[in-house]
Order: sequence, then structure tokens, then C-alpha cells
Amino acid sequence: MAGMGDIVVLVKAALNPETVRAKPDGSVDVDAMSLKISDIDRNAVEEASKLKKALGGKVYGVTILTWGPVSKRTKDLKMVVQEALAKGVDEAIIVADDSIIPGDPVTTASAIVAALKKEGITPDLILAGEATVDGFTGQVAGRVAAKLGLPYVSFARKLEVADGKVVAERDLEDHIEKVEAPLPAVVSVTREINQPRPPTLLQIRRAAKKPQRTYKASDLDGVVQPKRKIEELKIVTVKRKQVIIEGDTLEEVADKLIDYLVKEGVLQI
Repeated sequence: MAGMGDIVVLVKAALNPETVRAKPDGSVDVDAMSLKISDIDRNAVEEASKLKKALGGKVYGVTILTWGPVSKRTKDLKMVVQEALAKGVDEAIIVADDSIIPGDPVTTASAIVAALKKEGITPDLILAGEATVDGFTGQVAGRVAAKLGLPYVSFARKLEVADGKVVAERDLEDHIEKVEAPLPAVVSVTREINQPRPPTLLQIRRAAKKPQRTYKASDLDGVVQPKRKIEELKIVTVKRKQVIIEGDTLEEVADKLIDYLVKEGVLQI
């Protein structure tokens, strides 16, 4: 099997949904939430590591900080980058700048492309998770492909790279589609593509010695300023009415349940 060139994997420091905190007014306290590597990005890193082992090349991890301020997110950002490096990324490229926080897909994609051009990296393959756990727009990988003029394959649940092309099985919910595209290409993957392995102690130790380079937006050309403004993030709460419906027979209970649902406007007869 022929080798391939370098791989870029997109790694987001996403809001950790397990640390959601509410303010007294019911809004989300974003500042109190920690950041973690986005779940499906772990699958992308795992796949990049597997391809590197099989085909050679180097894996570059690109991280764009989208939650700030930078001064308060340094520790979380470092943890995310270190995890990616421990899982197989060879070098980390980071863009952290308060001027592009909070990010949006357009800004994030422009920063990724600008960072790659700054570094002079022209990979054979760019991998990303199908979406991030905090935004879930699923747009960034596609926008990166469009800006670089590369073919884009989304929702890949299986991936093969050989003979200058990528062959992928795409998960389209009601059926599986098999497609191929010439390299270089951009591919977003689903959770089903692999089972991410935890790093070994040796990999964790080596990660601290791997190269990391951090840029501000002013260091790069072509970074678009965010147009999206987050007005409010609210926590949705569900309150149960705890209504008990009793009857001597199942038919009586069913009739009473239907009457109640009609009264509540859930059913219309």
C-alpha cells in the first residue's frame, strides 16, 4: 500500500456539557463551564493516528479557541491540546485571540485555513468530527474544504485511503452510501468510525515534548471577524405535572387519560 502525505485533524476545545451551571435567572453560566476535547474529535484523532501508523506522514492538530477570555481558558486549552498530542497528534497549531471569541463557523474555518497557510502545511487529508458537542452546526469542515477548494466527504463511518484517493462509507440515517474522492480531501467522521483508545503513560509523557505553536488573529492573513453575537443561553427545564389517573379497568384509565390529554391540548378529537 502506497504511503501518503501529512494529515491535519481539527480539534475543538468545546464546552463540557457535564459542567453546565445555571445563573439565578436561568441563563447558562458559560464562565463556570470547563472545556474539553469535543467528543467526536476524539474519533477524528484516533482515525488520523491509525492512518499515520499504516501509511506514514505526520499529523498536525489545529485548535481554534472559541470560548474565552483567553486568560481564563489557558489551563483548559492546554489540557485539550495535550490530550490530542498524547493520542497521536505530532504537532499542535493553536489560534487563541479574544478578538474572534465567541467564534462562529465562518470565523473558525477562516482561522483554520489561515493557520495552515501560515505554517505552509498542504496535507493530503483533513479530518474532523461530524460536529462539536457545544455547537453541533456541522459546518466547519465543509467550510474549510470550500475555502481550500478541496472535495468534502461528510458523515464517514468507515474510511480507506489508497492509490491517491479516499473511499468512505457515509451514514445517511436511512441508508449507507459508499463514495470516493481524490486526495487531498476533507472528511468529517461519525462516532461509529472507531473506538478512541486512552493514551498510555508513555504517550502522555511524550506529549509534553511535542511542538506547539500559538498564533493570534493578527499573526494570520484572512481571519474573518465573528458576525454572530450570542445574546443569551438558557437552560431548558422540564417540570412534570405528576397527575395520577386511576380507574377500575384499563379501559376506564385509558378514557380518563385521553380526556385529560384533550383538556391539556395534547390531543385533538
